[in-house]
Amino acid sequence: MAPTTPKVGSAMPIGVLTLEIQIPYAHSLKEKRAVLRKIKDRLRARFNVAVAEIDHQDVWQRATVGVVSISDSKTLLDSVFRQVLADAENILGDDVADHYLEYF
Repeated sequence: MAPTTPKVGSAMPIGVLTLEIQIPYAHSLKEKRAVLRKIKDRLRARFNVAVAEIDHQDVWQRATVGVVSISDSKTLLDSVFRQVLADAENILGDDVADHYLEYF
C-alpha cells in the first residue's frame, strides 16, 4: 500500500507546554529526579504526550519540563494542555511556578 501524502494546505498543529517548576524541599538531584519521574510518568500515561526535562538538569530545586503533543485540531490540543496543566498543578501544587503554551 502506498503511503498517503498530506493534503495541500492542511496543517497539523504542534503544541508545546513548558512548565517552570520549583522544588524547594529537594536536597539532592536524586530527590528532584524522583519528583520529576512521578510527574513525567503520570502525564505520559494519562494524556499520551511526550514529556522531558529541558533545562536546569544540574540544579536541585528547579526544573523546566516540556510537554509536547500533535493533533489535527488546535481546539483538541487546547483541551489536552488545559487538562495536563490542571493535573500537573494537582500533583505539584504551588511547585508549578509558571507555564507557557506555544503552537507551531
